[in-house]
Amino acid sequence: MMSNTTNKMPDKPDIDYPCTWVYKVIGEDTQVLQEVIVTACAPTEVAISHSHSSSGGKYHSLNAKLTVEDEKTRLQIYELLKQHPAVKVVL
Repeated sequence: MMSNTTNKMPDKPDIDYPCTWVYKVIGEDTQVLQEVIVTACAPTEVAISHSHSSSGGKYHSLNAKLTVEDEKTRLQIYELLKQHPAVKVVL
């Protein structure tokens, strides 16, 4: 059997928890996106910063930086963000 260092699964990042994680959240309304991020990350405090706007100004991306305690929490926040209708993309 190969060691874990040479046979890593490409879809499963090697993350040591707790860690600082940044989600990039893209949508049209920055105010709504901020509210969605705060709600999805609650009760954990999250730092939200503007990342980029599209050339036409229709889409905006926000960075949501927070400490996640474990993989379950990290994936749960991702799913909550992804499922919201105001969110176009989560990276």
